[in-house]
Amino acid sequence: MHPETALNARCPNLCAMTTTTSRSLAIAAKGLAKAYGDKTVLDGIDLAVPTGTVFSLLGPNGAGKTTAVKILSTLIRADAGELHVGGHDLAADPQAVRAAIGVTGQFSAVDGLITGEENMLLMADLHHLSRGEGRRTAVELLERFDLTEAAKKPVSTYSGGMKRRLDLAMTLVGNPRIIFLDEPTTGLDPRSRHNMWQIIRELVSDGVTVFLTTQYLEEADELADRIAVLNDGKIAAEGSAGELKRLIPGGHVRLRFTDPAAYQSAAVALREVTRDDEALALQIPSDGSQRELRAILDWLDSAGIEADELTVHTPDLDDVFFALTDGAGVPDQPKETVR
Repeated sequence: MHPETALNARCPNLCAMTTTTSRSLAIAAKGLAKAYGDKTVLDGIDLAVPTGTVFSLLGPNGAGKTTAVKILSTLIRADAGELHVGGHDLAADPQAVRAAIGVTGQFSAVDGLITGEENMLLMADLHHLSRGEGRRTAVELLERFDLTEAAKKPVSTYSGGMKRRLDLAMTLVGNPRIIFLDEPTTGLDPRSRHNMWQIIRELVSDGVTVFLTTQYLEEADELADRIAVLNDGKIAAEGSAGELKRLIPGGHVRLRFTDPAAYQSAAVALREVTRDDEALALQIPSDGSQRELRAILDWLDSAGIEADELTVHTPDLDDVFFALTDGAGVPDQPKETVR
């Protein structure tokens, strides 16, 4: 069975649009479709993003992630679909949608020839803020994004991380409650990426909704409340990171022993185990749930067998991504977490 088919069969509700009404959602899309000529980019997808959460859209290059962002942020028109952003009908009132959102693209949109402060004031003018209000907003945001010391310097002298922080600060000038972040950390070093993650968490803690596309699966794992995987124009699966990981086969618990007698007793007693006689280790299929771990530990305790090491191996989002998008397949050795 194809991995996508297997996943949907095992957990069909993950791909179904939530029954929450569009009024209580920051973003609601039903039947979103877009084609360019004979190429279908979005094939009637459904999206539901609750207010004050991070929703991450994953997919291979060319899957349609940026197209979805452009449609929902009013930059291009959809061919079909019932679309609501910030409670506003996208087709009937795009201006109201624009007033409610902010957008940060894959590449920094700041002007490198002027200073960070001047970029901020320019954005304040575009939002029709008074001179005093615009300056106060610029000062507050530059401080919030740790750019005060660099405020008077040309943006051309900024590092990549500083430019991205300035770009996001400019997006917040209009105090949007919904922010589209289209691959916001592309090209950033690990420290700058983690700094951006912290900024995103702080925004969400303030009630902002974030619609995130990213090529970094770790990023979605760290930030997203819900994740949807887009493939061939359709949502292949949707759920929390934990829900998606549990759908992929390959999870197991590894027990390692130093006492050969204890190892042999456990190997004989336990069913469906894979033996490694050289390492004195047993591999037991498991989804890594607390219930299964407790059952294994209770059995060891009741049998008077002591394992020297218990390691939980769980599939990660890379495994989910490969299984759903016809990549290299699920790796034979999923990443492990010692519990």
